[in-house]
Amino acid sequence: MSEVLSIVLGGGKGTRLFPLTQARAKPAVPFGGKYRLVDIPISNCINANLRQIYVLTQFNSASLNLHLAQTYTFDTFSNGFVEILAAEQTFEHTSWFEGTADAIRKNFIHFRTQNPDYYLLLSGDQLYRMDLGDLLSKHKDSGAGITIACTAVSREEASQLGILKVNKSGGITEFLEKPGPEKDIQDFRAPPEFKKGRNGKDEYLASMGIYVFNAAAMEECLANDLTDFGKEIIPKSINQLKVNAYIFNGYWEDIGTIKNFYEANLELTSLKPRFDFYNESRPIYTHMRSLPPSKMNFSNMNQSIASEGCIITNASITNSIVGIRTIIESGASLNGVICMGADYYENEQQKRTNAENRIPNVGIGKGSIIKDAIIDKNVCIGEGCRIGIDNLSRSDGNFGHYYIVDGIVVIPKNTVLYPGTVI
Repeated sequence: MSEVLSIVLGGGKGTRLFPLTQARAKPAVPFGGKYRLVDIPISNCINANLRQIYVLTQFNSASLNLHLAQTYTFDTFSNGFVEILAAEQTFEHTSWFEGTADAIRKNFIHFRTQNPDYYLLLSGDQLYRMDLGDLLSKHKDSGAGITIACTAVSREEASQLGILKVNKSGGITEFLEKPGPEKDIQDFRAPPEFKKGRNGKDEYLASMGIYVFNAAAMEECLANDLTDFGKEIIPKSINQLKVNAYIFNGYWEDIGTIKNFYEANLELTSLKPRFDFYNESRPIYTHMRSLPPSKMNFSNMNQSIASEGCIITNASITNSIVGIRTIIESGASLNGVICMGADYYENEQQKRTNAENRIPNVGIGKGSIIKDAIIDKNVCIGEGCRIGIDNLSRSDGNFGHYYIVDGIVVIPKNTVLYPGTVI
């Protein structure tokens, strides 16, 4: 659909995902053992034959640039592209993106050259599989200037989301951004026909941060200095344009925090995960690596995922994700661990140099026991380390070579943990 320009919004600092965003943009954070967060919205676009895609970002974009360049290359006849638009100084604009709406406004100079009829705005930190073709079709049929994808949520979930008031015909009459637990929002309860939530008790409709704008409506809505869609543009537009709701009843998760990221990852290891990567008709695409199959030597893996290129020897792994190129040595034990893997294999010379300098190799050393942790890429964990096991007092914070966030131990990228380390 060359008439549609898809835009993935991923320009924030990603402070809620720190320290995973310490050296990378939020959309570039690894997910599910082999993917990146940005693969989710881009794959949803490709599966709907939407191939003109921009990704907006402004922080730590080097790894995101590399991933997109290595992954999404369309043939010359499709006119498709996936390109990053980072914040840039021009004669008209010298500041950084000041919000989601400001990011769109400052990039109109690039968008207008594509002459789109519709803009499709997507978030870079959500897990879902949506038929975007159906979303666009419903938008066109409705005659609306804006369509907002929304999903049914509970009162507790509604506190931290944008809540919509919808009439029986699906038109949005009011929008409330993050009302908090104390505010009375009884008037925002959805009509019965729209209460098709994930747990059967959901009563409110929340914006998913997925929007379809007519091109003219986008220009009209951004002809001002407002900077944010959820807080400013959408509430104002409801009073000026026809704005419709698109009800999405499938699995959707905002994975913008460490806790949600951890839980969404480990949920993939369950017997019947709510989000299923094993869908050949609507696959999730990512970088194609020429890695060998993973090798399991005398190991026990229970309800876990191992990505390509791993070597696991005499280890016990339960309810965990083992990322690409992970080396796990004899006697190691993982339980409730997200291991993102490595960007490279160490050769024999590098291993000899490590031994001479008493530095552990990349991977998880002999006899190390790890529980309830996120281990970022290229981490070197020595022999006999104990992480999340011992009965220690653990409060959230920065402890130098590791962090504790929401009670989860996070080992940042490229960290070295020497033999015997206890966290």
